[in-house]
Amino acid sequence: MAAESSFDVVSKLDRQEVDNALNQTAKELSQRFDFKGTGSSIAWSGEQGVEIKANSEGRAKAALEVFKEKLIKRNVSLKAIDPADEPRVSGKEYRLPIALKEGISTEDAKKISKIVRDAYPKGVKAQVQGDELRVSSKKKDELQAIIAMLKEKDLDIALQFVNFR
Repeated sequence: MAAESSFDVVSKLDRQEVDNALNQTAKELSQRFDFKGTGSSIAWSGEQGVEIKANSEGRAKAALEVFKEKLIKRNVSLKAIDPADEPRVSGKEYRLPIALKEGISTEDAKKISKIVRDAYPKGVKAQVQGDELRVSSKKKDELQAIIAMLKEKDLDIALQFVNFR
């Protein structure tokens, strides 16, 4: 009898990389000539968020683009951030909150599980375990094909594949 192989589908953020991107963005906002005198800044707002402040809506959105560039350079998926559609006005200051998304919601886990079951109806099991999904099969080739298939799908969350055994 062959042993079962498995892997976990997770959605986690590398906090150190996000922090590095935030620090690089803050440095660029303080040094770039088009941000001088605009009061533009970026900082952590709690454990699961970042906030951009500027004196105009355009500057806030430009700072968001700089932050996105830094995240891309550090291999952090843009699917892991959820910026507000419009900056909020607070006095003379525009604030743009950015939520950081981590973990796979139950609905997303069910959606991924359904994709896996539809593609491989026999021999592959997908189980929801908290905020992650475990996929198991007797054939490692099937698991590698599932990883490739999930990478190609355009899902709304950033996925990582860990614990491949």
